Amino acid sequence: MKVFVSHADTDEPLAQRVAAVLQRAGLEVWDPAREIMPGDDWAAVVSQALQNSQAMVVLLTRDAVRSRWVHFEILYALGQVRFRKRLVPVVVGNPEELRKEDVPWVLGRLKTIKLTEYDSEDDGIAEIARTLRNVA
Repeated sequence: MKVFVSHADTDEPLAQRVAAVLQRAGLEVWDPAREIMPGDDWAAVVSQALQNSQAMVVLLTRDAVRSRWVHFEILYALGQVRFRKRLVPVVVGNPEELRKEDVPWVLGRLKTIKLTEYDSEDDGIAEIARTLRNVA
């Protein structure tokens, strides 16, 4: 299964850790650092990656919920049948720090995985992988 990890640019280190765990679990993860080359039309490359993906993990951080690109990616996934039960929202850190009006309302209807600073990072990220493997 091809997985797109939606995140804010500032959350790239976490996105890379999530991608590594998902790859070890046998999932294919799109890597913008490897796929977007200097001079590329990055919006077109991201659009193609979304079209080729079958699942999406959304890392919800303070920066991500304010990113119009993250919102665009979420809206795209919500409009695609192939993402049904394969859109995994992940609240990173303290959920109280996310302004309710910044989080797309529909994500509140989906089961959310929570990654807090107190979680063992690998355990929380492994839950993401288990969730995706169960719907593969």
